[in-house]
Amino acid sequence: LCGLPIQKACRGTLGFPAVLPHSDPLSSAGVSPINNNKTSHFLNGIVIGSMSTMALALIAVLGFLWICLLSRKKSIGGSYVKMDKQTIPDGAKLVTYQWNLPYSSGEIIRRLELLDEEDVVGCGGFGTVYKMVMDDGTAFAVKRIDLNREGRDRTFEKELEILGSIRHINLVNLRGYCRLPTAKLLIYDFLELGSLDCYLHGDAQDDQPLNWNARMKIALGSARGLAYLHHDCSPVIVHRDIKASNILLDRSLEPRVSDFGLARLLVDNDAHVTTVVAGTFGYLAPEYLQNGHATEKSDVYSFGVLLLELVTGKRPTDACFLKKGLNIVGWLNTLTGEHRLEEIIDENCGDVEVEAVEAILDIAAMCTDADPGQRPSMSAVLKMLEEEILSPCMSELYYEQHLEL
Repeated sequence: LCGLPIQKACRGTLGFPAVLPHSDPLSSAGVSPINNNKTSHFLNGIVIGSMSTMALALIAVLGFLWICLLSRKKSIGGSYVKMDKQTIPDGAKLVTYQWNLPYSSGEIIRRLELLDEEDVVGCGGFGTVYKMVMDDGTAFAVKRIDLNREGRDRTFEKELEILGSIRHINLVNLRGYCRLPTAKLLIYDFLELGSLDCYLHGDAQDDQPLNWNARMKIALGSARGLAYLHHDCSPVIVHRDIKASNILLDRSLEPRVSDFGLARLLVDNDAHVTTVVAGTFGYLAPEYLQNGHATEKSDVYSFGVLLLELVTGKRPTDACFLKKGLNIVGWLNTLTGEHRLEEIIDENCGDVEVEAVEAILDIAAMCTDADPGQRPSMSAVLKMLEEEILSPCMSELYYEQHLEL
């Protein structure tokens, strides 16, 4: 037959290949045989080369996209840092406590720097108080304090961290601290109705006087706040300046004790000034006034005076006391000894049972005992008030809530 012979072995009857002669017909015909190994290597090289090229191209594209993304992030981050540096002055520092305020540091500091005399809402022994209103209408109370003692900043800020961690429904929460080159500022929650002093003795009393139930609610809440400072804080916090102007009211007349811990912060701890009295005349316990040593029992005395102020509607330094050379405690003792109870009760209290008034006056008398050792603790005062003001079941409920807080 013409053509190339088929290079395939013939099979025998049992399926095994037959033995072919060793002659090479192709060689004899002058034709070179096809090299299958070389062809396979050539094709594999083409495939591998194509795949490598595609992989390199993909890597190059991904690398380019990654570089573009990094460049974009750097540009955004760079502009943010630059903005912060422009809005926060050198030497400024802002620290927030408990909850982060929903504002940038730059925005808060700008608002603080804009405060002026028109924003002043109060002034006390620890500094001037301003009302700061943010763009969204949220208001904060800002207390500007005077503390220019070298080397005290670090200690001051550490103790502020302790005060900032305290949280109770009857305490004014410290929200933040800002140190500016020209001032040190404390940021608090703002209470809409202001202080008990302003509400009880100001124009608000004429428009919407505090009845007996409202006054007892204020007394009870104030006792809870002070008892928390004495019995639930570690270390114990002695307020040193319990008075009506340090009891702030929200819209529901829920009281909150303010300025706790500031007396200890703002008075030197040196031995020669430990007897400096930080308090308000009329509320001070006799022993504290004499030796300057503040204790929980001196706070109890001040709270007893506050109770008398709520019942009588008179300030501890009212002119009617001073004319007779008395304070509110001496005046009360005189009238109760003469059974002149009707002259003690503020007419704005409305209708109130005599027994209820006598019970509160008895608690106030125990708190203002001349002997500190005879005064009850604030936890005992709180329990007595709950028993007198609340029904038994409500007393247990409020006490459990107080323990949870």
